[in-house]
Amino acid sequence: MQQTFSYDQLYNFTFKIFISIGCSEPDATIATKVLLAADMRGIDSHGVARLSGYVRLWEAGRINAKPQIKIVHETPSTAVVDGDGGLGLVVAPFAMQVAIDKAKNVGTGWVSVRNSNHFGIAGYHAMMALQQDMTGIAMTNASALVAPTFSIERMLGTNPIAVAIPAGKQPPFVADFATTTAANGKLEILQRKNANTPLGWAQDKDGKDSVDANVLKKQGALLPLGSDRGHGSHKGYALGSIVDIFSAVLSGASYGPWAPPFPAYVPIPDNMPGKGLGHFFGAMRIDAFRPTDEFKHHMDNWIERFRNAKPADGYERVLIPGDPERELENIRLKTGIPIVESVINELIQVGEKFGVTL
Repeated sequence: MQQTFSYDQLYNFTFKIFISIGCSEPDATIATKVLLAADMRGIDSHGVARLSGYVRLWEAGRINAKPQIKIVHETPSTAVVDGDGGLGLVVAPFAMQVAIDKAKNVGTGWVSVRNSNHFGIAGYHAMMALQQDMTGIAMTNASALVAPTFSIERMLGTNPIAVAIPAGKQPPFVADFATTTAANGKLEILQRKNANTPLGWAQDKDGKDSVDANVLKKQGALLPLGSDRGHGSHKGYALGSIVDIFSAVLSGASYGPWAPPFPAYVPIPDNMPGKGLGHFFGAMRIDAFRPTDEFKHHMDNWIERFRNAKPADGYERVLIPGDPERELENIRLKTGIPIVESVINELIQVGEKFGVTL
């Protein structure tokens, strides 16, 4: 069962919860916008379903609701940002704005972040660059739930990559994807439905294929993009590793199996080599490469040609990265956001802690 809520209903509730844990109004505003962007774009695993998880991390003393976010090292085109243990939903937009400001000045900006937390959907941060006629890039490392190819140890996170590219008459190109066959949030959705996963999403503690949506609670692991070596899991493993290195090794965050876990009940790993989670952001001014109007014209041409590619039997059309999310956002703006019963119950419980009604 599920109920539908308007954007404003969920916004007001979520904003009040962030205020209740001590966030300033500006921080609560941006955190709420980032969180609800996931629900609006159909990435339900990273929207309000995560709110109770952030509250539990705050209760465990692992999120600083009043961080002093600062640049700790920089050059004209690069920077390292320390998030002071803040909500990644707040730290990430700060860092992405630093990248955009540097790109305004010198053509490109690159920012690596340490001492942060889960930052919501990567696409939100990459898309910030679109407003400035820039290409945006966002990555983050995450809780170690993924076994490298040939391993049974959980060493990497789902480590998403997002790239947002402006166009002219056409909507922007927005790719936002995990470097695993499926993100952990999709397992969580299946758990709420008491459903199995497709084959190729995960393996059990012995490295054997599993369709159990609860396999991570039984020492199993997610699989890199490709699912197995024969289908290219070594490529997904490589992509996830790149994200981990750019986000964490480069910034001074904790990397690989030491990345701090999202569930508050999972203990912090011993001997962490860095501070918190890490992110990586890039912004590239289009006119640093060619005239913006010229680029947008050719980007439109690229999109139109791919959109008009002949579809395979059984399919109506070829999609451009970003199409499904943009189309669903338009629908949910009119009809509301569906929330499953188990998430509603979690939200009600969170609200009761702070006297906030859903």
